Amino acid sequence: MSGAFPISTAKFESLGIKSIQNTIISKTVSGKKLARQIDNQRWAFTVRIVTATRSDVYGELMAFIVKQRSGKENFTIIPPEVEDARGNETNTVRVNGVHAVGDTTIAMDNHHNDNPHAFKSGDFIKFASHDKVYMIVADVQASSGASTVTIEPPLLTALADDSIVTYDNVPFTVHLTNDIQEFGVVGTAKDGALLYQFEFDVEESL
Repeated sequence: MSGAFPISTAKFESLGIKSIQNTIISKTVSGKKLARQIDNQRWAFTVRIVTATRSDVYGELMAFIVKQRSGKENFTIIPPEVEDARGNETNTVRVNGVHAVGDTTIAMDNHHNDNPHAFKSGDFIKFASHDKVYMIVADVQASSGASTVTIEPPLLTALADDSIVTYDNVPFTVHLTNDIQEFGVVGTAKDGALLYQFEFDVEESL
């Protein structure tokens, strides 16, 4: 692991959050579809840094990117477009019971009493001690502080009872996907300082 982004005061946006899952599809002579997934699902997106000068952020940014050694190291990042869950849960939600690898329905408790909009489909969550980020794929209603949450992809790692669920400011563990990173000047400020802009592509590390 080589740090967390954003560094210092870097302001950024994430572009085009993608779900990657390679699938082989073939058809029989009769037309029946046969499908087999050949690897685990992971998220990917592009990060764009707001234009700034080298003195206020770009020197630090260059150093951070070089420390990643292309895609060798992992780091964490919270995409600003999805940092706030669409649901209105505010409690420290926990996993209820033990869940096995491959499960897609997760029992949870310690919700804020009866909450018809605890989580919304499209919210991202992460479980304590897990690197993988999951998406909630159906709206969640809590009753008497409990709920059942449907996620994708299926669990990659077993869950222990009372594991804490992160649903706001979910950190993605990622790596750079390109071996070449280019830092370029895009203009000058009113005082003549050089302005830089930078983009890099990341993919979730499992």
